[in-house]
Amino acid sequence: MKPYSIATALLGFLSTALASASTETKSSKIILPADFKPPQVFKNANLVHVISLEKNYVKEQINVLIENVASQPQDEYYVPFTSDQLARVGGFEAKDRKDLSVGPFAVEAVEYNSKSDIQYYRIRFPTPLKAGAQQTLGISYYYLKAYYPLPVAVAQNELQYLAHDFSAYVASAYPTLKQKTEVKSSSASIPDYTKIDNFPTKQGAKLTYGPFGEQPAGAVAPATVRFEFEKPVTHVAELNRDIEVSHWGGNVAFEERYDLYNRGANLSSPFNRVKWVQSTYYNPPTHALKELRVPLLAGSVDAYFVDAIGNVSTSRFRSNRREAHLELKPRYPLFGGWKYPFTIGWNSDAANFLRRTATGGYVLKVPFLEGPKQAEGVEYERVNVQVLLPEGAENVRFYTTIPESAIEATTIGVSKTYLDTIGRTTVTIQARNLVDEFRDRELIIAYDAPLSVALRKPLVIFSAMMSLYVAAWAIGKIEVGFKVKK
Repeated sequence: MKPYSIATALLGFLSTALASASTETKSSKIILPADFKPPQVFKNANLVHVISLEKNYVKEQINVLIENVASQPQDEYYVPFTSDQLARVGGFEAKDRKDLSVGPFAVEAVEYNSKSDIQYYRIRFPTPLKAGAQQTLGISYYYLKAYYPLPVAVAQNELQYLAHDFSAYVASAYPTLKQKTEVKSSSASIPDYTKIDNFPTKQGAKLTYGPFGEQPAGAVAPATVRFEFEKPVTHVAELNRDIEVSHWGGNVAFEERYDLYNRGANLSSPFNRVKWVQSTYYNPPTHALKELRVPLLAGSVDAYFVDAIGNVSTSRFRSNRREAHLELKPRYPLFGGWKYPFTIGWNSDAANFLRRTATGGYVLKVPFLEGPKQAEGVEYERVNVQVLLPEGAENVRFYTTIPESAIEATTIGVSKTYLDTIGRTTVTIQARNLVDEFRDRELIIAYDAPLSVALRKPLVIFSAMMSLYVAAWAIGKIEVGFKVKK
Protein backbone atom coordinates (compact mmCIF):
# COMPACT_ATOMS: atom_id res chain seq x y z
CA MET A 1 0.00 0.00 0.00
CA LYS A 2 2.90 2.31 0.70
CA PRO A 3 4.03 2.76 -2.94
CA TYR A 4 0.51 3.80 -3.88
CA SER A 5 0.40 6.33 -1.04
CA ILE A 6 3.65 7.82 -2.30
CA ALA A 7 2.31 7.84 -5.85
CA THR A 8 -0.83 9.64 -4.68
CA ALA A 9 1.29 12.26 -2.96
CA LEU A 10 3.34 12.76 -6.11
CA LEU A 11 0.22 13.13 -8.19
CA GLY A 12 -0.94 15.95 -5.94
CA PHE A 13 2.01 18.05 -7.05
CA LEU A 14 1.46 17.58 -10.76
CA SER A 15 0.74 20.62 -12.84
CA THR A 16 -2.95 21.26 -13.35
CA ALA A 17 -2.13 21.80 -17.01
CA LEU A 18 -1.95 18.02 -17.35
CA ALA A 19 -5.30 17.08 -15.92
CA SER A 20 -7.66 19.92 -15.15
CA ALA A 21 -9.28 20.29 -18.54
CA SER A 22 -11.42 17.71 -20.26
CA THR A 23 -9.54 17.98 -23.56
CA GLU A 24 -6.06 19.49 -23.52
CA THR A 25 -2.80 19.11 -25.34
CA LYS A 26 0.73 19.39 -24.00
CA SER A 27 3.81 19.91 -26.16
CA SER A 28 7.39 19.36 -25.02
CA LYS A 29 8.94 21.83 -27.52
CA ILE A 30 9.91 25.35 -26.43
CA ILE A 31 10.30 28.16 -28.99
CA LEU A 32 13.21 30.60 -28.49
CA PRO A 33 14.12 33.79 -30.39
CA ALA A 34 15.33 33.28 -33.96
CA ASP A 35 18.78 34.79 -33.21
CA PHE A 36 19.34 32.53 -30.19
CA LYS A 37 22.86 31.26 -29.46
CA PRO A 38 23.69 29.20 -26.35
CA PRO A 39 25.63 31.53 -24.04
CA GLN A 40 29.25 30.40 -23.62
CA VAL A 41 29.04 29.98 -19.85
CA PHE A 42 30.40 26.42 -19.62
CA LYS A 43 33.38 24.41 -20.73
CA ASN A 44 33.65 20.62 -20.88
CA ALA A 45 36.71 19.75 -18.82
CA ASN A 46 36.56 16.03 -19.60
CA LEU A 47 34.11 14.07 -21.74
CA VAL A 48 33.58 10.36 -22.43
CA HIS A 49 31.18 9.44 -25.24
CA VAL A 50 29.91 5.85 -25.52
CA ILE A 51 28.00 4.73 -28.64
CA SER A 52 26.35 1.32 -28.29
CA LEU A 53 25.49 -0.50 -31.53
CA GLU A 54 24.59 -3.73 -29.74
CA LYS A 55 20.86 -3.51 -30.49
CA ASN A 56 18.82 -2.42 -33.49
CA TYR A 57 18.78 1.11 -32.16
CA VAL A 58 21.74 3.24 -31.06
CA LYS A 59 22.17 4.15 -27.42
CA GLU A 60 24.49 7.08 -26.69
CA GLN A 61 25.82 8.01 -23.28
CA ILE A 62 27.82 11.15 -22.55
CA ASN A 63 29.58 11.50 -19.20
CA VAL A 64 30.94 15.02 -19.01
CA LEU A 65 32.59 17.12 -16.31
CA ILE A 66 31.35 20.66 -16.89
CA GLU A 67 32.66 23.87 -15.34
CA ASN A 68 30.86 27.19 -15.00
CA VAL A 69 33.22 29.77 -16.52
CA ALA A 70 30.78 32.66 -16.09
CA SER A 71 30.73 35.10 -13.18
CA GLN A 72 27.15 34.21 -12.25
CA PRO A 73 25.44 30.92 -11.28
CA GLN A 74 24.04 29.05 -14.30
CA ASP A 75 21.23 26.49 -14.52
CA GLU A 76 20.81 25.83 -18.28
CA TYR A 77 22.99 23.51 -20.38
CA TYR A 78 22.32 23.00 -24.11
CA VAL A 79 22.95 19.89 -26.21
CA PRO A 80 22.87 20.44 -30.01
CA PHE A 81 21.45 18.11 -32.67
CA THR A 82 20.88 18.44 -36.37
CA SER A 83 17.25 18.61 -37.52
CA ASP A 84 17.48 15.05 -38.86
CA GLN A 85 18.92 13.79 -35.58
CA LEU A 86 16.34 15.61 -33.48
CA ALA A 87 13.51 13.87 -35.35
CA ARG A 88 15.03 10.48 -34.46
CA VAL A 89 16.22 11.15 -30.89
CA GLY A 90 14.22 9.60 -28.08
CA GLY A 91 14.39 8.99 -24.35
CA PHE A 92 16.65 11.98 -23.68
CA GLU A 93 17.58 12.06 -19.99
CA ALA A 94 20.18 13.85 -17.89
CA LYS A 95 21.23 13.39 -14.28
CA ASP A 96 24.00 14.11 -11.82
CA ARG A 97 26.52 11.25 -12.02
CA LYS A 98 27.80 11.94 -8.50
CA ASP A 99 24.40 12.24 -6.79
CA LEU A 100 21.86 9.79 -8.21
CA SER A 101 19.34 10.65 -5.47
CA VAL A 102 18.61 13.96 -7.20
CA GLY A 103 16.75 12.18 -10.01
CA PRO A 104 16.56 13.13 -13.70
CA PHE A 105 16.91 16.82 -14.51
CA ALA A 106 14.19 18.72 -16.36
CA VAL A 107 14.75 18.37 -20.13
CA GLU A 108 13.06 20.23 -22.98
CA ALA A 109 13.39 20.24 -26.75
CA VAL A 110 13.86 23.84 -27.87
CA GLU A 111 13.52 25.41 -31.29
CA TYR A 112 14.88 28.84 -32.12
CA ASN A 113 14.72 28.86 -35.91
CA SER A 114 12.73 26.28 -37.86
CA LYS A 115 14.98 26.79 -40.91
CA SER A 116 18.20 26.17 -38.99
CA ASP A 117 19.85 22.76 -39.21
CA ILE A 118 20.88 22.94 -35.53
CA GLN A 119 18.33 22.51 -32.75
CA TYR A 120 18.83 21.94 -29.05
CA TYR A 121 17.78 20.06 -25.98
CA ARG A 122 17.90 22.21 -22.85
CA ILE A 123 18.85 20.70 -19.49
CA ARG A 124 17.77 22.60 -16.39
CA PHE A 125 19.66 22.01 -13.16
CA PRO A 126 17.54 21.85 -9.98
CA THR A 127 20.13 24.09 -8.30
CA PRO A 128 22.15 26.68 -10.27
CA LEU A 129 25.83 25.81 -10.62
CA LYS A 130 27.95 28.43 -8.89
CA ALA A 131 30.64 30.40 -10.73
CA GLY A 132 33.81 28.32 -11.06
CA ALA A 133 32.08 25.17 -9.78
CA GLN A 134 32.10 21.81 -11.55
CA GLN A 135 29.46 19.12 -12.00
CA THR A 136 29.49 15.68 -13.64
CA LEU A 137 26.55 15.17 -16.00
CA GLY A 138 25.31 11.83 -17.27
CA ILE A 139 23.39 12.33 -20.53
CA SER A 140 21.74 9.43 -22.34
CA TYR A 141 19.50 9.17 -25.39
CA TYR A 142 18.62 6.83 -28.25
CA TYR A 143 18.66 7.11 -32.03
CA LEU A 144 15.95 5.35 -34.03
CA LYS A 145 16.43 4.48 -37.72
CA ALA A 146 20.12 4.76 -36.98
CA TYR A 147 21.43 2.10 -39.40
CA TYR A 148 21.36 1.42 -43.11
CA PRO A 149 22.21 -1.98 -44.63
CA LEU A 150 25.38 -2.16 -46.67
CA PRO A 151 24.96 -3.88 -49.07
CA VAL A 152 21.31 -2.97 -49.40
CA ALA A 153 20.28 -6.47 -50.54
CA VAL A 154 21.69 -9.88 -49.60
CA ALA A 155 20.84 -13.51 -50.29
CA GLN A 156 18.46 -15.33 -47.97
CA ASN A 157 21.26 -17.15 -46.12
CA GLU A 158 23.93 -14.46 -46.50
CA LEU A 159 25.38 -12.37 -43.66
CA GLN A 160 23.91 -8.93 -43.06
CA TYR A 161 26.07 -5.84 -42.51
CA LEU A 162 24.84 -2.52 -41.18
CA ALA A 163 26.49 0.91 -41.29
CA HIS A 164 26.17 3.82 -38.88
CA ASP A 165 27.28 7.44 -39.28
CA PHE A 166 28.45 9.40 -36.25
CA SER A 167 30.96 12.02 -35.11
CA ALA A 168 34.18 11.08 -33.33
CA TYR A 169 33.94 14.48 -31.62
CA VAL A 170 30.84 15.17 -29.55
CA ALA A 171 29.00 18.07 -31.16
CA SER A 172 28.86 20.26 -28.06
CA ALA A 173 27.62 23.82 -27.71
CA TYR A 174 30.67 24.50 -25.52
CA PRO A 175 34.45 24.07 -25.92
CA THR A 176 35.79 20.68 -24.84
CA LEU A 177 39.27 20.32 -23.33
CA LYS A 178 39.56 16.52 -23.46
CA GLN A 179 37.34 13.80 -24.89
CA LYS A 180 37.19 10.29 -26.29
CA THR A 181 34.53 8.23 -28.08
CA GLU A 182 33.95 4.50 -27.65
CA VAL A 183 31.95 2.56 -30.23
CA LYS A 184 30.64 -0.83 -29.06
CA SER A 185 29.41 -3.18 -31.75
CA SER A 186 27.32 -6.32 -31.35
CA SER A 187 29.98 -8.27 -33.25
CA ALA A 188 33.76 -8.29 -33.46
CA SER A 189 33.39 -8.47 -37.24
CA ILE A 190 33.88 -4.81 -38.19
CA PRO A 191 35.30 -4.81 -41.74
CA ASP A 192 35.15 -1.03 -42.32
CA TYR A 193 35.52 2.02 -40.12
CA THR A 194 36.76 5.58 -40.51
CA LYS A 195 40.30 6.37 -39.34
CA ILE A 196 41.10 9.75 -37.77
CA ASP A 197 44.78 10.46 -37.09
CA ASN A 198 46.03 7.30 -35.36
CA PHE A 199 42.60 6.30 -34.14
CA PRO A 200 40.64 4.18 -33.52
CA THR A 201 42.17 1.40 -31.50
CA LYS A 202 40.25 -1.87 -31.84
CA GLN A 203 39.71 -4.34 -29.01
CA GLY A 204 37.29 -7.12 -29.94
CA ALA A 205 33.94 -5.48 -30.67
CA LYS A 206 35.00 -2.04 -29.39
CA LEU A 207 36.57 0.90 -31.24
CA THR A 208 38.09 3.79 -29.28
CA TYR A 209 38.62 7.22 -30.83
CA GLY A 210 40.84 9.47 -28.77
CA PRO A 211 41.62 10.87 -26.34
CA PHE A 212 41.54 14.11 -28.31
CA GLY A 213 42.82 17.50 -27.21
CA GLU A 214 40.91 20.77 -26.95
CA GLN A 215 38.16 21.30 -29.53
CA PRO A 216 36.02 24.42 -30.07
CA ALA A 217 32.26 24.51 -29.66
CA GLY A 218 30.46 22.79 -32.54
CA ALA A 219 33.50 20.79 -33.73
CA VAL A 220 32.65 17.50 -35.47
CA ALA A 221 34.64 14.67 -37.05
CA PRO A 222 32.38 12.64 -39.38
CA ALA A 223 32.95 8.90 -39.20
CA THR A 224 31.26 5.67 -40.33
CA VAL A 225 31.42 2.15 -39.00
CA ARG A 226 30.22 -0.98 -40.83
CA PHE A 227 29.65 -4.11 -38.78
CA GLU A 228 28.04 -7.54 -38.93
CA PHE A 229 24.51 -7.68 -37.48
CA GLU A 230 22.97 -11.11 -37.96
CA LYS A 231 19.68 -10.19 -36.31
CA PRO A 232 16.45 -8.56 -37.48
CA VAL A 233 16.22 -4.77 -37.28
CA THR A 234 12.79 -4.69 -35.62
CA HIS A 235 11.01 -1.37 -36.01
CA VAL A 236 7.46 -0.55 -34.84
CA ALA A 237 6.19 2.41 -36.84
CA GLU A 238 3.15 2.78 -34.58
CA LEU A 239 1.89 1.07 -31.45
CA ASN A 240 -1.64 1.70 -30.21
CA ARG A 241 -2.00 0.40 -26.66
CA ASP A 242 -5.46 0.35 -25.05
CA ILE A 243 -6.00 -0.33 -21.33
CA GLU A 244 -9.60 -0.76 -20.15
CA VAL A 245 -10.38 -0.72 -16.42
CA SER A 246 -13.55 -2.37 -15.12
CA HIS A 247 -14.61 -2.03 -11.47
CA TRP A 248 -17.65 -4.28 -11.90
CA GLY A 249 -15.69 -7.07 -13.54
CA GLY A 250 -12.58 -6.61 -11.41
CA ASN A 251 -10.57 -6.77 -14.62
CA VAL A 252 -8.02 -4.78 -16.60
CA ALA A 253 -8.02 -5.58 -20.33
CA PHE A 254 -5.00 -4.84 -22.52
CA GLU A 255 -4.88 -4.65 -26.31
CA GLU A 256 -1.90 -3.67 -28.46
CA ARG A 257 -1.99 -3.04 -32.21
CA TYR A 258 1.39 -3.10 -33.97
CA ASP A 259 2.57 -1.80 -37.31
CA LEU A 260 5.86 -3.71 -37.47
CA TYR A 261 8.71 -3.64 -40.00
CA ASN A 262 12.11 -5.20 -40.48
CA ARG A 263 14.50 -2.42 -41.52
CA GLY A 264 17.34 -4.79 -42.37
CA ALA A 265 18.76 -5.71 -45.76
CA ASN A 266 16.32 -6.67 -48.51
CA LEU A 267 16.46 -10.04 -50.24
CA SER A 268 18.50 -10.00 -53.44
CA SER A 269 16.41 -12.86 -54.88
CA PRO A 270 12.86 -14.16 -54.30
CA PHE A 271 12.15 -15.84 -50.98
CA ASN A 272 12.78 -19.60 -51.06
CA ARG A 273 10.39 -21.43 -48.73
CA VAL A 274 12.21 -24.78 -49.13
CA LYS A 275 15.55 -23.34 -48.02
CA TRP A 276 13.84 -21.64 -45.09
CA VAL A 277 12.21 -24.85 -43.86
CA GLN A 278 15.50 -26.74 -44.26
CA SER A 279 17.36 -24.13 -42.20
CA THR A 280 14.93 -24.49 -39.27
CA TYR A 281 16.39 -27.93 -38.49
CA TYR A 282 19.82 -26.57 -37.57
CA ASN A 283 18.61 -23.05 -36.59
CA PRO A 284 21.45 -20.85 -37.92
CA PRO A 285 21.62 -17.10 -37.12
CA THR A 286 19.33 -15.15 -39.41
CA HIS A 287 18.44 -11.54 -40.09
CA ALA A 288 14.77 -12.53 -40.54
CA LEU A 289 12.32 -12.02 -37.70
CA LYS A 290 10.69 -15.37 -37.02
CA GLU A 291 9.28 -15.03 -33.50
CA LEU A 292 8.46 -12.53 -30.77
CA ARG A 293 8.42 -13.18 -27.03
CA VAL A 294 6.13 -11.07 -24.85
CA PRO A 295 6.56 -11.48 -21.06
CA LEU A 296 3.37 -10.60 -19.18
CA LEU A 297 2.41 -10.17 -15.54
CA ALA A 298 1.92 -13.47 -13.71
CA GLY A 299 -1.73 -14.50 -13.73
CA SER A 300 -2.57 -12.93 -17.09
CA VAL A 301 -5.29 -14.83 -18.94
CA ASP A 302 -7.27 -14.96 -22.21
CA ALA A 303 -4.35 -13.98 -24.47
CA TYR A 304 -4.98 -13.71 -28.21
CA PHE A 305 -2.96 -13.02 -31.36
CA VAL A 306 -4.67 -11.88 -34.58
CA ASP A 307 -3.69 -10.19 -37.81
CA ALA A 308 -5.48 -8.91 -40.91
CA ILE A 309 -6.55 -12.43 -41.86
CA GLY A 310 -7.78 -13.52 -38.43
CA ASN A 311 -6.59 -15.62 -35.51
CA VAL A 312 -2.96 -16.76 -35.76
CA SER A 313 -2.65 -20.28 -34.38
CA THR A 314 1.16 -20.34 -34.49
CA SER A 315 1.43 -18.88 -31.00
CA ARG A 316 1.88 -20.24 -27.52
CA PHE A 317 0.65 -18.81 -24.22
CA ARG A 318 1.87 -20.03 -20.84
CA SER A 319 0.58 -18.56 -17.58
CA ASN A 320 0.91 -19.58 -13.94
CA ARG A 321 1.31 -17.99 -10.53
CA ARG A 322 4.95 -17.10 -11.13
CA GLU A 323 5.09 -15.96 -14.75
CA ALA A 324 3.22 -15.53 -18.02
CA HIS A 325 4.68 -15.66 -21.53
CA LEU A 326 3.10 -15.07 -24.91
CA GLU A 327 5.22 -16.47 -27.75
CA LEU A 328 4.26 -15.21 -31.20
CA LYS A 329 5.22 -16.68 -34.55
CA PRO A 330 4.09 -14.62 -37.56
CA ARG A 331 2.56 -16.37 -40.55
CA TYR A 332 5.81 -15.81 -42.46
CA PRO A 333 9.41 -14.81 -41.58
CA LEU A 334 10.02 -11.08 -41.85
CA PHE A 335 13.05 -10.25 -43.98
CA GLY A 336 14.35 -6.74 -44.61
CA GLY A 337 11.73 -4.35 -46.00
CA TRP A 338 8.83 -6.64 -45.03
CA LYS A 339 5.87 -5.52 -42.94
CA TYR A 340 3.56 -7.36 -40.52
CA PRO A 341 0.65 -5.61 -38.76
CA PHE A 342 -0.93 -7.59 -35.93
CA THR A 343 -2.86 -7.31 -32.66
CA ILE A 344 -2.37 -8.98 -29.29
CA GLY A 345 -4.43 -8.74 -26.13
CA TRP A 346 -4.94 -10.25 -22.70
CA ASN A 347 -6.78 -9.78 -19.41
CA SER A 348 -5.50 -9.44 -15.87
CA ASP A 349 -6.96 -9.19 -12.39
CA ALA A 350 -7.58 -5.56 -11.43
CA ALA A 351 -6.10 -6.27 -7.98
CA ASN A 352 -2.68 -6.41 -9.64
CA PHE A 353 -2.92 -2.77 -10.73
CA LEU A 354 -5.67 -0.98 -8.79
CA ARG A 355 -5.76 0.21 -5.16
CA ARG A 356 -8.17 2.19 -3.01
CA THR A 357 -6.77 5.22 -1.19
CA ALA A 358 -7.57 6.32 2.35
CA THR A 359 -9.82 9.07 0.98
CA GLY A 360 -11.91 6.63 -1.07
CA GLY A 361 -10.31 7.33 -4.44
CA TYR A 362 -8.43 4.94 -6.72
CA VAL A 363 -4.83 4.69 -7.93
CA LEU A 364 -4.04 2.70 -11.07
CA LYS A 365 -0.43 1.72 -11.76
CA VAL A 366 0.25 -0.01 -15.10
CA PRO A 367 3.32 -0.37 -17.35
CA PHE A 368 3.47 2.41 -19.91
CA LEU A 369 5.04 0.03 -22.41
CA GLU A 370 5.10 -3.77 -22.54
CA GLY A 371 5.35 -5.63 -25.83
CA PRO A 372 8.06 -7.97 -27.12
CA LYS A 373 11.34 -8.44 -25.28
CA GLN A 374 13.97 -9.42 -27.84
CA ALA A 375 17.71 -9.89 -27.51
CA GLU A 376 18.21 -7.51 -30.44
CA GLY A 377 15.79 -4.93 -29.02
CA VAL A 378 12.71 -3.21 -30.43
CA GLU A 379 12.33 0.46 -31.34
CA TYR A 380 9.01 2.34 -31.39
CA GLU A 381 8.59 5.38 -33.61
CA ARG A 382 5.17 6.35 -32.23
CA VAL A 383 3.34 5.05 -29.14
CA ASN A 384 -0.26 5.97 -28.34
CA VAL A 385 -1.46 4.84 -24.92
CA GLN A 386 -5.18 5.12 -24.15
CA VAL A 387 -6.54 4.26 -20.70
CA LEU A 388 -10.33 3.87 -20.41
CA LEU A 389 -11.35 4.49 -16.80
CA PRO A 390 -14.75 3.53 -15.37
CA GLU A 391 -17.69 5.61 -16.53
CA GLY A 392 -18.02 8.82 -14.55
CA ALA A 393 -14.45 8.83 -13.20
CA GLU A 394 -13.51 12.36 -12.16
CA ASN A 395 -10.71 14.42 -10.64
CA VAL A 396 -8.20 12.55 -12.82
CA ARG A 397 -4.46 13.09 -12.26
CA PHE A 398 -1.70 11.14 -13.93
CA TYR A 399 2.06 10.77 -13.94
CA THR A 400 4.50 8.68 -15.96
CA THR A 401 8.16 7.83 -15.53
CA ILE A 402 8.70 7.91 -19.29
CA PRO A 403 11.12 10.77 -20.12
CA GLU A 404 9.12 13.96 -20.49
CA SER A 405 11.04 14.80 -23.65
CA ALA A 406 9.46 11.75 -25.34
CA ILE A 407 5.87 12.82 -24.65
CA GLU A 408 4.28 14.79 -27.46
CA ALA A 409 0.74 15.30 -26.18
CA THR A 410 -1.62 14.31 -23.39
CA THR A 411 -5.41 14.56 -23.33
CA ILE A 412 -8.23 13.73 -20.93
CA GLY A 413 -11.53 13.16 -22.71
CA VAL A 414 -14.54 10.89 -22.94
CA SER A 415 -15.06 7.72 -24.98
CA LYS A 416 -18.35 5.86 -25.34
CA THR A 417 -18.47 2.08 -25.34
CA TYR A 418 -21.26 -0.48 -24.97
CA LEU A 419 -24.09 0.41 -22.58
CA ASP A 420 -22.48 3.71 -21.58
CA THR A 421 -24.65 6.66 -20.64
CA ILE A 422 -22.27 9.60 -20.28
CA GLY A 423 -19.14 7.84 -21.59
CA ARG A 424 -15.92 6.64 -20.00
CA THR A 425 -13.21 9.04 -18.91
CA THR A 426 -10.19 8.45 -21.13
CA VAL A 427 -6.54 9.39 -20.60
CA THR A 428 -4.50 9.48 -23.82
CA ILE A 429 -0.73 9.92 -24.01
CA GLN A 430 1.15 10.22 -27.29
CA ALA A 431 4.88 9.52 -27.21
CA ARG A 432 7.57 9.15 -29.86
CA ASN A 433 10.95 7.50 -30.31
CA LEU A 434 10.88 4.98 -27.49
CA VAL A 435 12.77 1.69 -27.15
CA ASP A 436 12.11 -1.53 -25.28
CA GLU A 437 14.46 -0.45 -22.47
CA PHE A 438 11.52 1.62 -21.19
CA ARG A 439 9.41 -1.49 -20.52
CA ASP A 440 9.80 -1.01 -16.76
CA ARG A 441 8.52 2.58 -16.77
CA GLU A 442 5.12 3.14 -15.19
CA LEU A 443 1.95 5.09 -15.79
CA ILE A 444 0.17 6.10 -12.57
CA ILE A 445 -3.38 7.47 -12.66
CA ALA A 446 -5.36 8.67 -9.65
CA TYR A 447 -9.10 9.29 -9.92
CA ASP A 448 -12.36 9.37 -7.98
CA ALA A 449 -15.37 7.18 -8.78
CA PRO A 450 -18.37 7.97 -6.52
CA LEU A 451 -20.79 5.15 -5.67
CA SER A 452 -23.65 7.02 -7.34
CA VAL A 453 -21.70 7.00 -10.59
CA ALA A 454 -20.91 3.31 -10.23
CA LEU A 455 -24.61 2.50 -9.79
CA ARG A 456 -25.70 4.52 -12.81
CA LYS A 457 -25.09 1.82 -15.40
CA PRO A 458 -26.88 -1.06 -13.59
CA LEU A 459 -29.79 1.27 -12.80
CA VAL A 460 -30.01 2.34 -16.43
CA ILE A 461 -29.92 -1.30 -17.57
CA PHE A 462 -32.53 -2.27 -14.98
CA SER A 463 -34.77 0.65 -15.98
CA ALA A 464 -34.41 -0.22 -19.67
CA MET A 465 -35.32 -3.86 -19.07
CA MET A 466 -38.30 -2.93 -16.91
CA SER A 467 -39.46 -0.47 -19.53
CA LEU A 468 -39.20 -3.22 -22.14
CA TYR A 469 -41.24 -5.61 -20.00
CA VAL A 470 -43.91 -2.97 -19.26
CA ALA A 471 -44.08 -2.05 -22.94
CA ALA A 472 -44.45 -5.72 -23.89
CA TRP A 473 -47.17 -6.20 -21.24
CA ALA A 474 -49.01 -3.07 -22.40
CA ILE A 475 -48.83 -4.14 -26.04
CA GLY A 476 -50.14 -7.57 -25.07
CA LYS A 477 -53.22 -5.96 -23.52
CA ILE A 478 -54.20 -4.15 -26.68
CA GLU A 479 -57.20 -5.66 -28.46
CA VAL A 480 -56.43 -5.81 -32.17
CA GLY A 481 -59.20 -8.19 -33.24
CA PHE A 482 -62.62 -7.31 -34.81
CA LYS A 483 -65.85 -8.06 -32.99
CA VAL A 484 -69.01 -9.10 -34.87
CA LYS A 485 -71.93 -6.78 -34.30
CA LYS A 486 -74.97 -8.42 -32.73
